[in-house]
Amino acid sequence: MIPKRDKQSVGQRLLAAFRDAGGVEVAPDLLLPAESLLDLYGEDIRARAYVTADPIRGEMMLRPDFTVPVVQAHMQNGAEPARYCYLGEVFRKQDMGDTHPENPRDNEYLQAGFELFSRDPNADAELFALFHDLLAPLNLRAEIGDMGLLLDAVAALPLPDARRDALMHHIWRPGRFSRLLARFGQPTTPRDFPESDAPWAGLRSEDEMIRRIARLNADAAVAPLAPIWSERLDRLFALQAPADQVTPLLRDLAQDMPAIAPAVDRIAARLQAIADRGIDLSAITFDASHGRTTLEYYDGFTFSFAADRAGWPDVASGGRYDALTRVLGKGREIPAVGGIIRPGLVAELEGAA
Repeated sequence: MIPKRDKQSVGQRLLAAFRDAGGVEVAPDLLLPAESLLDLYGEDIRARAYVTADPIRGEMMLRPDFTVPVVQAHMQNGAEPARYCYLGEVFRKQDMGDTHPENPRDNEYLQAGFELFSRDPNADAELFALFHDLLAPLNLRAEIGDMGLLLDAVAALPLPDARRDALMHHIWRPGRFSRLLARFGQPTTPRDFPESDAPWAGLRSEDEMIRRIARLNADAAVAPLAPIWSERLDRLFALQAPADQVTPLLRDLAQDMPAIAPAVDRIAARLQAIADRGIDLSAITFDASHGRTTLEYYDGFTFSFAADRAGWPDVASGGRYDALTRVLGKGREIPAVGGIIRPGLVAELEGAA
């Protein structure tokens, strides 16, 4: 067990490095209003937040993450370029599926992080290089991805809006996504719902249920998605290669899926910018599905650094969240990317060295 003071010491060292990179230190409240923020988190954090009812302030939650409150505070004051850093505890419930006998996950742990609000197209590479250099002595496994690649592919499917929106919503839940995609590839027929004199029961009104039945029948009448589209998605989602070899593979996929071509160009430019910072791309894995296992507000570049330890979460992770600034900006927006490091895990790795 690593003493808390050692974790804090590592956290302060990381915080100092983030300040040296231009970050202004911020400290969002430990107890946050739940109503507005919970809707902005993905299902993963939302289900794990500690929420309580305050008789005066209403529903409140212990801080599950720094990014959302930092973005909220920044967008309230405008949409100008800025750099922020922070160090503090976050709180998340853990379930049995996340535990490991040797390394159970903590419900409370330190996060040190850096958030970059910038219109510089090389901001992704700058942030990744910052994290890469800080963590280089630990010999961690680096992986990157891009949610924009997957979102563009799904958005281009020849489906009605309702079906496409359902797939977009569940793209972060691979099992549910696969089941939906399979169902949309099967022919269905509308069903008759016979009239009955039985009294209406349930929480929904009769009008609501009639409209619901009409929507179900309209969906059932939709032609099935051609198998070729599912096959193309499967090829994309399964793509994994060293980062220095992935661009030709992505361009090959873009021949069959033209909608992803702009994302492929962005990825190629980002990889070049990372290489220009002296980072060996052959030591980084590009996983097209990497973003599907990260936070749901990431909508572009994603990255993680992991240790070869059974049951461990990522030592560091991050990504781009442009859409979050648009939601919280109420008419203002600015591209943004950020990431966090877990000082406790760094302290354990350094102690074992």
